[in-house]
Amino acid sequence: MTIAGREIEVVVDGARVSVNGKPSEATLTVIPSTPLRQLSVNGRPSELELETVGGGHWTVALGGERWEAEVVDERTRHIRSLTASAGAHRGTPPLKAPMPGLVLRVLVEPGQSVAAGTGAVVLEAMKMENELRATATAVISAVRVEPGQTVEKGQVLVEFRSEAT
Repeated sequence: MTIAGREIEVVVDGARVSVNGKPSEATLTVIPSTPLRQLSVNGRPSELELETVGGGHWTVALGGERWEAEVVDERTRHIRSLTASAGAHRGTPPLKAPMPGLVLRVLVEPGQSVAAGTGAVVLEAMKMENELRATATAVISAVRVEPGQTVEKGQVLVEFRSEAT
């Protein structure tokens, strides 16, 4: 998960939770009809407010402070690692197909400003729909695919330019 711009690895296995490799016992209980949750970590209770913004994005409030958080599963994290360019890259790297597949939908168009995490292309691969997202705030400079088109792993789907350009 990423919270307040900081990446934290959280592994959940029943009541066992590991945060950045440190094991803990934790429970999260919903308080009905409210955005409030009772979080107990190693027997220490806290009340926090969780509200979904959608697409794995959450608003978290605890102790009078509020943060934006994004929670992604291992599969999404892996797909993102495949779509990011290796090494230093000037500007926003293009969005590439992480695997061969079929373009189902194109969610952006040239000239459109997008925020990091904005869905750009929906790709079907292995009978699963994968929404590929922009990795940074940018402007769409080119869309290289259209719905119904098959693509190969590594093929450029969308190109970006920084908003300042």
